[in-house]
Amino acid sequence: MWDRALHLRLLSVVTVRPQPPHPFFDHAGPLAFAHRGFSPEGLENSMRAFSAAVDLGYRYVETDVHATIDNVVVAFHDTTLDRVTDRTGVVAELPWSEVRRARIGGSEPVPALEDLLGTWPQLRVNIDIKSASVVQPMVQAIERTAAHDRVCIASFSDARRRQAVGELSRTVATSAGRSLVSNFVFASRTGLASRSRRWLADVHCLQLPARMSGLRIVTPRLVADAHAAGRQVHTWTVNESADMESLLDMGVDGIVTDRADVLRDVLSSRGDWPGR
Repeated sequence: MWDRALHLRLLSVVTVRPQPPHPFFDHAGPLAFAHRGFSPEGLENSMRAFSAAVDLGYRYVETDVHATIDNVVVAFHDTTLDRVTDRTGVVAELPWSEVRRARIGGSEPVPALEDLLGTWPQLRVNIDIKSASVVQPMVQAIERTAAHDRVCIASFSDARRRQAVGELSRTVATSAGRSLVSNFVFASRTGLASRSRRWLADVHCLQLPARMSGLRIVTPRLVADAHAAGRQVHTWTVNESADMESLLDMGVDGIVTDRADVLRDVLSSRGDWPGR
C-alpha cells in the first residue's frame, strides 16, 4: 500500500526530475509512450496504430524489432506472424518479400522500422531489441535514418543492448535490461541503492513493470533512489487511470500504455500534456 508520508519525505530529499544528458529526454513533464502505437482494434505495431498515437499528440511511441532472414528490420513484437497477422511463420526465417504480405488484423501491413522512423521525423521511438539477430540490422537502420537523437535502445538482455550501443556511431539513449533492473530493485529494497549506482553507468533510465506477480515493483523509494542516481524511471504497461495517477504521484518520469487516450486525459488533467 502506498505510504504517502514516506513519499513526501522522499520528495523532500529528491525534488528535481532528472534530465539525462541526451536529446531523447528533452521534454517538460512525464514522458507518455504509446505502447506499440494506439489501436483499440488490436492493430498493434502497425503504421495505422502509430499514426493514431501521433494524431492524439504523442511524441513518444514504443515498439519492438525483429529482423527478416534478409536483414530487414520490422517493427513487430512476436517471434512469429501467427498471433496478430493472417499468415504464419517465424519472422527471422522469412524474407521481407513474404513478411510484407502479412496483414496485422487482416488489414494492416507489417512496417519496416525505417518506415516508422522516416514517416515522422520528429517522433521519438523506444526500441525493444527482441533477438540477437536483429542487433546489426537495427544499428544499420538507425545509421541510415540518422535517428540517434530520437531513439532509446532497450532490451531484456543487457548484452544485446550493449552490443547495439557499441556498434552505433553516435550516442543513443538506453534503458537498463532485466539483470540491471533486478539488481537495482533489490538494492533499493535493502537500502543499498547508493552503493549500486555504478551498475547504471551506461544507461539513462530504468524501464520496468509497475507490478509483477502481484508484487509492487515501482515504489516511492525506488523512484527516489533512481533519481538520486540521476536516472529516470519509466513504467509499463499501465492502462488504468487510477494506476497512472498513483505512479505519477510517486514521481515516475514516464508511462508506457496501451490506452494512449486515457493517459493523455490523465496528463491533461494534471497540466502535463504538451501544449497545455
